[in-house]
Amino acid sequence: MLRVSVQVGGVWVQVMCDDSILHARQLGQSAIARSGRSLQGTFKLRRCVDGAPLSQDEAVRKALCNNDFVDLVMDGDAWSFPTGPVFAAAQTSWKEPAEYIALDGESLTTDDLVRLGKGLLKIKLTKEAEKKVCDSRAVIDQIIKENRVVYGINTGFGKFAQTMVSPDQLKELQDNLIRSHSAGVGVPLTPERTRMLLALRINVLAKGYSGVSMETLNAIVAAFNASCLSWVPEQGTVGACGDLAPLAHLMQGLMGEGLMWSPRSGWAPAKAVLEGNGLTPVILKPKEGLALINGTQMISSLGAEALERAQAIARQADIVAALTLEALKGTGKAYDKDIHAVKPQPGQMEVAFRMRSVLPSSLYPSEITGGDYERVQDAYTLRCCPQVHGIANDTIAFVKRILTTELNSATDNPLVFAERGITISGGNFHGEYPAKALDFLAIGVHELASISERRIERLCNPSLSELPAFLVREGGLNSGFMIAHCTAAALVSENKVLCHPSSVDSLSTSAATEDHVSMGGWAARKALRVVEHVEQVLAIELLAACQGLEFHRPQKSTAPLEQVHKLVRSVVGPWDKDRAMSPDIEAAHKLLREEKVSDLFTLKNYCRTSSRTLFGTISYFIMTVRY
Repeated sequence: MLRVSVQVGGVWVQVMCDDSILHARQLGQSAIARSGRSLQGTFKLRRCVDGAPLSQDEAVRKALCNNDFVDLVMDGDAWSFPTGPVFAAAQTSWKEPAEYIALDGESLTTDDLVRLGKGLLKIKLTKEAEKKVCDSRAVIDQIIKENRVVYGINTGFGKFAQTMVSPDQLKELQDNLIRSHSAGVGVPLTPERTRMLLALRINVLAKGYSGVSMETLNAIVAAFNASCLSWVPEQGTVGACGDLAPLAHLMQGLMGEGLMWSPRSGWAPAKAVLEGNGLTPVILKPKEGLALINGTQMISSLGAEALERAQAIARQADIVAALTLEALKGTGKAYDKDIHAVKPQPGQMEVAFRMRSVLPSSLYPSEITGGDYERVQDAYTLRCCPQVHGIANDTIAFVKRILTTELNSATDNPLVFAERGITISGGNFHGEYPAKALDFLAIGVHELASISERRIERLCNPSLSELPAFLVREGGLNSGFMIAHCTAAALVSENKVLCHPSSVDSLSTSAATEDHVSMGGWAARKALRVVEHVEQVLAIELLAACQGLEFHRPQKSTAPLEQVHKLVRSVVGPWDKDRAMSPDIEAAHKLLREEKVSDLFTLKNYCRTSSRTLFGTISYFIMTVRY
């Protein structure tokens, strides 16, 4: 029998569509009766999943699916919970995944987490993880049975750690913790980022040191798999004692309180969303409230996205720089392998190799720079790409190691050690590791935009490029890339401020019991903003470099770089005369976000394969062009 959740004036009711309910009109009438309201005038219906209106004569079984959500308004009412563009896009693009990932608290990667955020995977737990969770819960149950005093189980929190709570108030203690700590502000996390946060918390709980019950953990996994996502404001964490506010909001929805979003319902009261998806609110047991909100998962999940995007743009930055070098008729001599062998920084050698692989060579000749090189040497922005891009790559590798460890760490307090039958209070919730690492990431990856903006200047400046001013004919009538360069400069300037490390700050909280904090939440959020700005600046350089090549026609560059030019021209035409630039920048940005530039090449063994040599650690790569 078809079950439909209908919202009537802010009240959600469930209607079982038996043989008496065949059309949308009958569905609406039944929902109004169940809500306790009386029908005055007419009413309208729309599907929550996409906002599509339902004709009252429409057959229910054709228009709706089981567990669908419908919004109903009567004359004088307004539609409830309007959905912003990010959430509307997430609703319409949602496809339930068929593939599962097994979480064990030991082996989650940043790439896995990003795929979970995109809704490409469902979650299941390994048998080993389930056993560890059960074993640690048994320790908590024994503590309660023996009425032992343990922080977070039968005491208050923070400054109230010395306050005992009676056995008949233990559930209320956990509920109050979640409610009081749901104190965040700001816009909610997007569906992708909320999925990442929830998936990462599940992974940490699966490690088996938190003391949650399998019943609760299974309920959280079921909510993830149904994409029932709580309202989580992005601001409010200081990064110790964990990401308390955002994780409390995450769990408040799972308790059936506050707001929740799902692809079927859009934003609605959490209890209605859960029930409409065949789920029931989580009922917290002793210790579980604390176990669910104590940890660095907000910092680490946002950091994982920043890291994966930084890694993708760093790969493509080398190709964009090579395209600019060709447009400016520079030389590839500065990328000679012997130069970099005597300064064997791993990232530097990676960048030099990648650029050599696409620049003019005996394998890939260029008609543009095939003659004699007339200058003594190129400017630093062209000559020093391996050294500048290289440290960004090495920083990314360092941050990846830190975050991968953090994703698979027990970060709450107290921790439960089942093999010893005890709980121990510690400080694994402190976010200093991911906070510092993400501050480093912002500083390191920013330099890709800083040097890119200077290359854009060289392309646009006729005294430096020997190309038409601002890369357009009929200058004066046309302004070309003049303001696109200004946009790049503005983004680089913003990054200079955003790169100030947040983790050098600390403010004492919780009446000085939490007297040093990491400020890692802001470190993660601003790292994401820095990475996005880097992507946008390199998108502008990609457009400018391709435009520069137009002035060398009919001469052709190397086969790999011509493939990049062809890719860009598939979404953005040449700049023959002035037009709105923003759509072109967005199209190029989309190519980079989707890694289309690097996808032109087959990268084998792209991740570092280390080999000890006289010069230290060297990474080997094989790059071939797809034809």
